[in-house]
Amino acid sequence: MWDTIAQHIQATTQQPFKASPPRSIGGGCINRGYCLSNGQGQQYFVKTNAPTLVEMFAAEALGLQQMHQARAIKVPEPICWGSTEQVSYLVLEWLDIGGGSSAQAWATLGRQLAQLHRKAISDRGFGWDRNNTIGSTPQINDWTADWVEFWSEKRIAYQLKLGRRNGGRFPQGQELLDRIPDLLAGHDPEPSLVHGDLWGGNGSILRSGEPVIFDPAAYYGDREVDLAMTELFGGFSPSFYQGYQQEWPLAAGYDRRKPLYNLYHILNHFNLFGGSYEAQANGLIDRLLRSKAMGL
Repeated sequence: MWDTIAQHIQATTQQPFKASPPRSIGGGCINRGYCLSNGQGQQYFVKTNAPTLVEMFAAEALGLQQMHQARAIKVPEPICWGSTEQVSYLVLEWLDIGGGSSAQAWATLGRQLAQLHRKAISDRGFGWDRNNTIGSTPQINDWTADWVEFWSEKRIAYQLKLGRRNGGRFPQGQELLDRIPDLLAGHDPEPSLVHGDLWGGNGSILRSGEPVIFDPAAYYGDREVDLAMTELFGGFSPSFYQGYQQEWPLAAGYDRRKPLYNLYHILNHFNLFGGSYEAQANGLIDRLLRSKAMGL
């Protein structure tokens, strides 16, 4: 397996690469991660999963390529991807993470994310050139002209359907779907290239001080979905939000839309992990319906 991956790296880079035994890197809950090195300073980050999931890695590579082409924010460059009899794999540029958490670096990350959102705009509407995954859950990206329709059908309705298949009960789910046009009324976002899964574990600072984001679930959507998710599991540094707002201020009403955008991820966490996420999702649905009923 590792010989095959090393040969693929060598063929892609046109540089000799004889791999040393890989070093396992923890932290992932979907894929396994490794540092693959030649023992002479040349090293790559390799993600692996089941052989049948090679298209998941191909889609991730495409998202990284598109972000890289925008030349706004650092992402790991995809080197190659494929499958063996044992695994599918994605080989990425090695990133030397561990640059601390200075206010300046996080402010730069905020500005650069805003630049990505502003520079990478689709003229085809909301969606993407292919379906991909959010974690290991399928993410449907059919091109849609209307943002309300896209978010309702391709995001919330799809996750609710999966949730019911997985044994979840969401008694107010249809009522929420019926209310989404009201919850997003008056909001007309541009279709920006978004990271799509931007929680705290998918952004960091390199030892050089340069900010970086990785592990995307990319598509063209409302830029606010990225900002909302950064607040879902503890939030980024306050400097990050200040930097973003300085570069491209958010539209009025973001705080009202944020819970609806984060509901997608709570539902997805139920579909991935089960447990208390069902109750959390139902609580958020109830909150959204009550907020609309009160005119908030």
